[in-house]
Order: sequence, then structure tokens, then C-alpha cells
Amino acid sequence: MTTLTDRLARLLTEVLSPAVLVATVLISVAWHAADSPLTALVWGVIAAAAASFLPIAYILHGVRRGAWTDRHVGVRSQRTLPLLVCLGSTASGTLALYAAGAPRDLLALIACMAAALVVATPITLLLRWKISIHGLVAAGTAVTFTVVLGWWLVFTWALAAAVGWSRVRLGDHTAAQVLAGAVVGACATGLLFPALR
Repeated sequence: MTTLTDRLARLLTEVLSPAVLVATVLISVAWHAADSPLTALVWGVIAAAAASFLPIAYILHGVRRGAWTDRHVGVRSQRTLPLLVCLGSTASGTLALYAAGAPRDLLALIACMAAALVVATPITLLLRWKISIHGLVAAGTAVTFTVVLGWWLVFTWALAAAVGWSRVRLGDHTAAQVLAGAVVGACATGLLFPALR
């Protein structure tokens, strides 16, 4: 029987999914870094398309075809192609933004996302351990918001913790998998981002 707590966990998992958070943080940083609202929109949409819209469209297409069980690709053995597509698309977006002269903060952020995927992908595929991409993205987003937009957004850490809790509550990850994802995401943006910006 589904409890109210389970429904809350499912809501957090969906509303604060990696695709949603990645698009939100990229568009926010583009808005912060660009010279005008129009350029912010252009840079933000390009970045979000590469790191969020295209990968989630690929995953949803695979779910409709029956290649994967769900949009979160909960079965570890099914994660190979989605992770590689996400990594390839994010890396390509980084190169495209660099070639087009995107703002440095936006370039640094999307490069950090690609770097985090470079770490998470072999953990999942080679070590056969389902590191939490939800945890990775939520922690990376919280760090980015506090570093780029200010400490007043420190409350986003509570949202990241809530996402981690939801993944464990739903039985999709262990606490260790969520914590490992959070560490990778936080380090990518907390350590690498300041060095690149």
C-alpha cells in the first residue's frame, strides 16, 4: 500500500529530477552571466538542450520502445546507452558553447557536468554499482546556486538532501549510492567550477 510518505518521495523524485535541475541551473547561470535577457535565453537553451532536453528525450524514446523500464532508468544494466548519450551530448554542448563564445561561468558549469558524468559513468558501467545521478545532480545544483548566485540560496542544500532521501525511500538507491553521487556532484561544482570560471 502506498503511503503519504511514499507519495511525497515520488513527487520529490519527479519534480527535482536530474533533467529538471540541470535545465534550471544552466538557464539560471546563463541568466546571471549573459549581457542581456535575449543572449541569456539563447545560451541557456543551447546548454539545457545539450545537457538535459536531448538526453531525456532519448531516454523517454527508449522507455516508449521498451528498451528501459522507466525514465529514471532504474535498472543498472539498462544504464549504459543513456549514460553514454548523456555524456556525449553534454560534452558536445560544452564544445559548442565554447566555440560560440558563451559566458565563462556557463562554460565552466556545463564542463563540470561533463566531468561529473566522466566519473559516474565508469562507476556504473565498469564497477557495476548504481551511483545516484539524482544525488549527483541535486548536490551539484545546490553548490552551483550558492557559489554563483550567493549564500542566500543555501536552502537548496535541504532540497538536495530531500532528493537523496526520496531515492532511498523509494528503494531506487542505497544511502551509500546517494551519498557517492552527492560527493561527485558537489566536488565537480565545488572544486572544479571555481578553477574553470
